[in-house]
Amino acid sequence: MTDAALCDLSALELRRLIGRRDISPVEVLEACLARIEAINPALNAIVAMDVDRARMEAKAAEEAARRGDRLGPLSGLVIGVKDLEETAGLRTTYGSRQFETFVPAEDCGMVARLRAAGAIVLAKTNTPEFGAGANTVNPVYGPTGNPFDPALSCAGSSGGSAVALATGMLPLATGSDTGGSLRNPAAWCGVVGFRPTPGLVPSEKRGSGWSPLPVLGPMARTVPDLAFFLAAMAGEDARDPLSAPVDASRFFPLPECDLASLRVAVTEDFGFAPVSAEVRALFRDRIGRIRHLFGEVIEASPDMTGADEAFAVLRAEGMLARHLPTYRTRPHMLGPNLIANIEEGLGYSLADHARAHAVQTAIARRVHAFFSRVDLILSPAMAVQPMPWTVLAPMEIDGVGLRSYYHWLALAYAVTLAAHPAIVLPCGVDSRGLPFGLQLVGRRRGDAALLAAAAAAERAFAGIPECRRPLPDLAALAAMPRMHDRPGADMLAHVGRG
Repeated sequence: MTDAALCDLSALELRRLIGRRDISPVEVLEACLARIEAINPALNAIVAMDVDRARMEAKAAEEAARRGDRLGPLSGLVIGVKDLEETAGLRTTYGSRQFETFVPAEDCGMVARLRAAGAIVLAKTNTPEFGAGANTVNPVYGPTGNPFDPALSCAGSSGGSAVALATGMLPLATGSDTGGSLRNPAAWCGVVGFRPTPGLVPSEKRGSGWSPLPVLGPMARTVPDLAFFLAAMAGEDARDPLSAPVDASRFFPLPECDLASLRVAVTEDFGFAPVSAEVRALFRDRIGRIRHLFGEVIEASPDMTGADEAFAVLRAEGMLARHLPTYRTRPHMLGPNLIANIEEGLGYSLADHARAHAVQTAIARRVHAFFSRVDLILSPAMAVQPMPWTVLAPMEIDGVGLRSYYHWLALAYAVTLAAHPAIVLPCGVDSRGLPFGLQLVGRRRGDAALLAAAAAAERAFAGIPECRRPLPDLAALAAMPRMHDRPGADMLAHVGRG
């Protein structure tokens, strides 16, 4: 089998072939390396690699398979890790000049679990500085381009992972999400991103241990691959106050789901989110094409009153928990975006903080009650379609100004506040041939049921030409100039220089 053919197989098929000894983990690794060499220069999705260790581990996995040893669920599969999570012996910068040369001695908990399941950690994927912003541009590595047009943004903050997946550079990759960072790049790159229930994928690094806003989670090209990956990521870790015992068998293999048995609510904006006329029209078109799949479709939304104000305060709380010490002692090491976020947080009072928590609690209760009437909520994933990566965030939509640089992410943070699981599926393209993403929201703690419904929807979309997952033109990408040679690629190069 050719390198190209291996790169385009699903993670599940690769693992099946490895288990049958029809292919070797060494072949899978070398295929990924060849694809990275050909495609990554034009996109800059993968920013650091540990090739020597990966080759050693691939060889060990090959020998274990040949001996007939019991293999881990991810044995022989090559993965990428978002550059916010520590990887032993592999450079981890968080997209910040503070950590430009940092090489961790230990893996973070999630990476350790993935290695224990047999995954081969080859690469780090690009992200904005400390994941702040729905873009993938930072002063250490520069920008990552969209796989359908490298002059455009891939969104973020898990943009490097989404681009690597879309182009077959990696079969699986990790991400994280506060205001949509697993979902936003999935929508703009034509892959699948899943925000799980907080704590399902534990993180020992939570600065605010009881906050449900930040989560870790999986990204993949298909829902079954994603569910397979999640089963290895999920677990209990006492260092994360939100974690609990997990039965990973709930996630893989997924149960069958009859879409015709589901009652679905569709909403263009959750009643409050700014959404462009283009996205509203695309959403209506797609709902018209898939409406027949479901038992009943109603136009409705839970009451999200106060969502903008609550998210602003709670997001700022997380920024202060993570970055205030650096702001106090070494502000020159922080980019202007982080400084602005920290100073916003310092402007809120304890009364603001108390009110934000009360509003979030009320929203969570209303969303939970809403699900007594429906099984799923469908919405657009993003408020606008892809824009140039030189624009880190739009400040207006259709001529109407936005209240902050993250206000355009309200479709995502509405769900974040409610702490419900959500997944983004690719659903065709727009008039420019750029991916369009649908967000599916499930019941409270209903991760497995949501994934089963998403898998059924994905299969159904494949039979509808206008709703199929789009594929980037790899040959065209291989012939394009290097991302670092594009005008503006050094736009943040001097941020954080002391």
